[in-house]
Amino acid sequence: MVFSVQSRHRLTYAGESGFGEVPASPSMKELRHSGCDLSLRRKTIESDEIRDDRHMGHFLPGEKSVSSDISFELSYGGFDDLLGAAFYNSWSGNILRTGTNEQSLTVERGFTDINQYQVFSGCVPDEMRITIQPGSLISGTFALKGKTMTLSETPLDGSPEVANDNAPMDSFQGFLREGGALLAVAAGLDIRLENGTEAAFTLGEDTASQFSAGRSRLSGELTAYFENSALINKFLGGTSSSLEVELSGEGGR
Repeated sequence: MVFSVQSRHRLTYAGESGFGEVPASPSMKELRHSGCDLSLRRKTIESDEIRDDRHMGHFLPGEKSVSSDISFELSYGGFDDLLGAAFYNSWSGNILRTGTNEQSLTVERGFTDINQYQVFSGCVPDEMRITIQPGSLISGTFALKGKTMTLSETPLDGSPEVANDNAPMDSFQGFLREGGALLAVAAGLDIRLENGTEAAFTLGEDTASQFSAGRSRLSGELTAYFENSALINKFLGGTSSSLEVELSGEGGR
């Protein structure tokens, strides 16, 4: 018996021209990752029929959908496409702002040691999380939602574009500014972007016809050493401020 091992796992992706439309001859790109549970989920429908033997009348398959957390270690230039999709926008130079343009992706899981491939179509980032802690690599997660999955014994692209090999960023390089001033007492930062995507199902189909994005919600948690009451006073007074984070690593910042 031969079964797949984690060390031979590969993730690739390509943009779609329309939601859930797998490109005919895609130019796939490798996606660096530190963990992945991308899979197809399926609901069930239970009959309410009453029977005198107490048994369930019928138990039927229901709607299909894709969900996943793809974990990663942040590196320069390694996740520009996924970040753009998460922000519903395109990069303008080195600037990325929240927008309204959905970009769905086809993502392929390759179990290369047993020649098995799972193709997930209509994938959009529902959430993105970034974690910065002292003495650690900067890590994150893309939480994807998608339309459906198909199976294959051959990859969509036999020679995908190789991901860059820039070293992961760490917490020793860069800075954090709060209210325009350097914050030297920061002990950790967690950032979370939520898109509130909801699947829209129609009659006659067991997969979503589209995903509708909700409000863009950015939140986070800043941990700091207690130097004085400046941050606490802002919290108590509901005072608005700004937060600027610059991360540096091999290849740029």
